[in-house]
Amino acid sequence: MSTEPDHLKDIQPERVSMQYATNDSVDIAYEREGPPDAETVVFVEGIGYGRWMWLWQQEALVEAYETIVWDNRGTGDSDEPEGPYTMSQMAGDLEAVLDDAGVEQAHIVGASMGGMIAQQYALEYDRAESLTLMCTSPGGPDAEPVPKETQRRMFDVPEDLDKRELRRYKMQPALSESFMDTHEDLIERIIDWRIDSDASDRALEWQGAAVQAFDASDRLSEITVPALVIHGTADEVVPYENGELLARGLPHADFVTVHGGPHLLFIEEYERVNTQIREFVDDV
Repeated sequence: MSTEPDHLKDIQPERVSMQYATNDSVDIAYEREGPPDAETVVFVEGIGYGRWMWLWQQEALVEAYETIVWDNRGTGDSDEPEGPYTMSQMAGDLEAVLDDAGVEQAHIVGASMGGMIAQQYALEYDRAESLTLMCTSPGGPDAEPVPKETQRRMFDVPEDLDKRELRRYKMQPALSESFMDTHEDLIERIIDWRIDSDASDRALEWQGAAVQAFDASDRLSEITVPALVIHGTADEVVPYENGELLARGLPHADFVTVHGGPHLLFIEEYERVNTQIREFVDDV
């Protein structure tokens, strides 16, 4: 039986006015919300996920900041061009969104693959005012790979699962067992959102190619904007050591450890994560 707290029960994605930016003929869908004269916070989601991923953070920041959420290429309402994709292409998509929105400077919040896109963006473009990088990695030879058991769980999927069972099965390494057991209603809604907006199987592979090829490890010293690195010790997708590695390599980074935090800590531990992001962005 679900014991989902009251403050999680009503959270739902609300489509505001959809806008589209274009990067080399690829249309990228985005939404903006919040005070138009406020500083901008833009969120960059992980591999395969749609912009619903940032519901908890957008809700926490939208009254004080202009917030932008968008779908990576191959995901949600954005185009699905032929791949494989590169991290530079997806950083270019983010630049197209900010340019189309008329944003000169933005606080960039990225998780997992989104954290890699954020690093690449800071290396190639000049609109980043700060970076918040969660459950992510700089890549390179010293990075810890995805554990083999997690890889099997994500890619060696039983053939007899329906589409709902499939998404639940793949999601299990990213959340704690106790969270999934006590938030059944929320998990069902997340599955609905994923069915509605996740990347297709081929787009997921194309995004995955960008993740596999990503290596910013020897260029981290070039990222001189203030950075906040947040990582959970129980991350079974991107091991905790990668967060430590990333924070050590960035010249101006604070590192926050979330003890027991899983890969999707911005969902499971969203209250703590939101506080950290808000305090960091407020102080930049």
